[in-house]
This record gives sequence, structure tokens and C-alpha cells, in this order.
Amino acid sequence: PSLRTLPHPIHVTKFPLDISPLARAADDDPRLTDRFETYIYGWEVANGFTELNDPRDQRRRFEAQLREREAGDDEAHQMDEDFVTALEYGMPPTGGLGVGIDRLTMLLTNSTSIRDVIAFPVLKPAQGSRPAAVQQQQQQQPGAEASVINGAEGVAEMGQPSTSVVQQTG
Repeated sequence: PSLRTLPHPIHVTKFPLDISPLARAADDDPRLTDRFETYIYGWEVANGFTELNDPRDQRRRFEAQLREREAGDDEAHQMDEDFVTALEYGMPPTGGLGVGIDRLTMLLTNSTSIRDVIAFPVLKPAQGSRPAAVQQQQQQQPGAEASVINGAEGVAEMGQPSTSVVQQTG
């Protein structure tokens, strides 16, 4: 069944080592990691794992990721020598958890769009409309040009980038 159709939250655990290069290998199966993701109505709302703290293992994984990157995988990690060096100095057992507060708020408020709950002042405009910041800038400075670019930060709709406004000078 699809994650979206399940009537309760789902915790997906034991991710493959290949797609979790920073997570510690599971004690019971070294092909898997101590990692989980939590989904509610098909939305990922949390991601957590036990951090890998073995510098030799981390270096091997980064090298494997580099080979994948060279073979055309744009999502593969790059080598991070500073991180490996830090691990060589020693890192205690560590774990982390990331929770999507915006997505949890959407669930709690029964919102279908992240626009309804996110606190960013400039969001991607509705289809076919111009951003308010562009309209305001053009009213204040007739003849001035503005460009709308897709930003890498923020999300206007699930999975879609936000819109930023950049004023061109000169």
C-alpha cells in the first residue's frame, strides 16, 4: 500500500547503508543502518539516525560516494576531509533527530498548503500572479527592473521552491 493511504503514522527503519552515508551500521546487519523516518499521511515529518563515529568506515563510505558521483549520481556525497579529521580526534556515540515543524503544523491545522503555516514573508506566488514584492517595487520605482528567481531556501508548496525577488541595480 501507499504511505499516503495508511491510517496511522509509519516509522520506516533500517535504511540501506548505500543511501545513509553518515549513519552507523546496524549491529544485526551491516548492510543496514540505525536510521528511521516517520511518515504521516505520506509526508515525511521526522528523520533520525545514530551518527557514524568510526573515521575509517566514514572515509570508505565517502570514497564509495565519490565513485558514485563520478558515475553520474548527483546526489552522492562529496569527500569531507575536515569531517573525517574531526572523527579521528574522537566523537562519542551520537544520534540526531530532525522534525519538520512546518509539516506537523500543517497536519495539526488541517492545511493542504505549506503557505498557510510557514512564516516566510515572500512565498511563491499563486499560478499566474506576480509577487507582491515585485508589484510594490515597481510602484515605488517606475521603470526599475526586478527579477524573480527560484530560491533554494524555503518551500511554498510541498516539494516546490520558494520565490525570491532580487532588484537589479545600475
